Amino acid sequence: MKIKELFKITSVPVLFASLCCFSPLVLVALGLSTVSFATSLSDTLYGDYKWLFRILGLVLLGVSLFFYFRKTKNICTFDEVKKRRNEIINITAISVVVGVIGYVFFLYVVVHYAGVFYKIWN
Repeated sequence: MKIKELFKITSVPVLFASLCCFSPLVLVALGLSTVSFATSLSDTLYGDYKWLFRILGLVLLGVSLFFYFRKTKNICTFDEVKKRRNEIINITAISVVVGVIGYVFFLYVVVHYAGVFYKIWN
């Protein structure tokens, strides 16, 4: 499995899982919101709804893995799943680990420092 394929699988789920804090940044960057509203929105979304965003990211990771196995690896039947079980488990485990690392890096490094730049967080 190539790094480019792994990035394709995990990038969209990581972005959607990080929307709780990333969406207020986008609103401020586009000039559609004030900093105080973005701070309030990010506190509400991250404080009360962060688990919904994380579950959404996990579901989207499962969907992207499903389409990856179906389109790229041509695993369409249960017989193929049984034959290539180890490959499926390995790719899924690597994708979950990379997705978690990508989520932590994107949310707690990239989004955090962008929020500090826009003065949403201290």
